Amino acid sequence: MMHYHFIAIGGAAMHNLAIALHLKGNRVTGSDDEIFEPSKGRLNKYGLLPNAFGWMPDHITADVDAIILGMHAREDNPELLKAKELNIPIYSYPEFIYEQSKDKTRIVIGGSHGKTTITAMVLHVLNQLEIETDYMVGSKLEGFEVMVKLSDTAPFIVLEGDEYLSSPIDRRPKFHLYKPHIALLSGIAWDHINVFPTFDIYKDQFTQFIRLIEKEGSLAYCQDDKVLLDVVKDAASSDLNLVAYDLPEYYIDEQSNQSIISYQNKEYPMQVFGKHNLRNLEGARRLCEKIGVAPADFYEAMAGFTGASNRLETIAKDESCTIFKDFAHSPSKLKATVDAVKEQFAGRKLFACMELHTFSSLNSDFLNQYKGAMDKADIAIVYFNPETLKHKRLAAISKEQVRMAFQRDDLEVITDTQKLISRLMEEKWKDQNLLLMSSGNFGGINYKDLSSRLID
Repeated sequence: MMHYHFIAIGGAAMHNLAIALHLKGNRVTGSDDEIFEPSKGRLNKYGLLPNAFGWMPDHITADVDAIILGMHAREDNPELLKAKELNIPIYSYPEFIYEQSKDKTRIVIGGSHGKTTITAMVLHVLNQLEIETDYMVGSKLEGFEVMVKLSDTAPFIVLEGDEYLSSPIDRRPKFHLYKPHIALLSGIAWDHINVFPTFDIYKDQFTQFIRLIEKEGSLAYCQDDKVLLDVVKDAASSDLNLVAYDLPEYYIDEQSNQSIISYQNKEYPMQVFGKHNLRNLEGARRLCEKIGVAPADFYEAMAGFTGASNRLETIAKDESCTIFKDFAHSPSKLKATVDAVKEQFAGRKLFACMELHTFSSLNSDFLNQYKGAMDKADIAIVYFNPETLKHKRLAAISKEQVRMAFQRDDLEVITDTQKLISRLMEEKWKDQNLLLMSSGNFGGINYKDLSSRLID
């Protein structure tokens, strides 16, 4: 049994790794200055919630075998300084996961969009086919207790490869640390402007990722993405096995609103939809093929996949209206999600509402990247909270700036949560879908309560 101490234990990945190590039989302690749901409740369930919030350097003692450092902490964190003083090994969570997976076949899914969904698809299929694997994924999945699993027996580990920084003292992108044997890139679209101030700097992280794939490894990549094609051409070594993927053969059944995949004279109805999700599905299939899963078995298993949490998740519906929530916030994700719902429900109007919430989306230098992202929506609303800009220490933006960035004259821009709710309540929802897209919650909206009021 090892003693691991987590500095900033409340993060989405951090608290799941803490639970995974606890379930493996280790002693786990942790600290944080604030912890929100669902992390708080899940840590409490396993007896891992700190007794008090704040940093407690007295808790860092010589009996701690390793520190796992979260991105939420700062370089001058008193617990971190005490650990350095005692020469306790310090890991970021991606660095720790690599250390735990050195003897496994590492499968890493990266890309600016779709990586959580593709990772979830691969894990769903392997779970259905009873193929043992360890994993780390960035969203709660149906049928999985935790988002991280580490064992001594699984031959594979499936990892969502985030390009954001590893920790306050390790400025490498997380996915640079995993060194995959089998990798996938779904596409490249500029994000995280606070860390990668130019598109070329951002793009270079994917070049480096490809060059870190293990010798004689393989890379699946979406051939629909022209930027990615150039990066693969530039970065791939001669020994790398390249696998291009694109859309499968499919059609939309208007009666059921399902996408039906056709493969070798057999049809497979899917619960996920949209071109981006079907490309994600094909990418997942190519990864599963690499570890021996036959295509027909893959499609059979995928028929029961309902999606990862917060990825085109249905929160309410009746016979003529479906209300979705989605994590989409960057321009490429926003456009793909809007286009998917409009294509799948061609007979219904689409009311799309998104929140500018991330550092990049609220940055006036980045706003113009949203040009055309909501064009397919019949009605489009963009919400932002001026207080969020102050909290992130960003320059104020105006409603007119937002309108000009999206290049849509009829775009409605709202900066007050109650006004947004009132606007939604006055709408008629017969033969019309609602799409709510944000990495936040529109200033505190309870999606389920609001949806039940709208449908009623």
